Amino acid sequence: MTVEKHLKVTGTSEVSWKDAIIQTVSEASKTIDYLTSVKVLDQRANISGKKITEYFVDLDISFVVERDRD
Repeated sequence: MTVEKHLKVTGTSEVSWKDAIIQTVSEASKTIDYLTSVKVLDQRANISGKKITEYFVDLDISFVVERDRD
């Protein structure tokens, strides 16, 4: 039997929403083993003047719970 756990995380980027997603998954993978999927829950941005200055993403990251972990 496989059990997955879901975490809601928020990431940011000054480049794009895609970059925010990639960077957030990369950071999460440094401390969470067995990542299996990511779902984009929300996207938003800060605007200064006429330009987007920061991109935000809320992600649902899933990973497998390892039962035999020491």
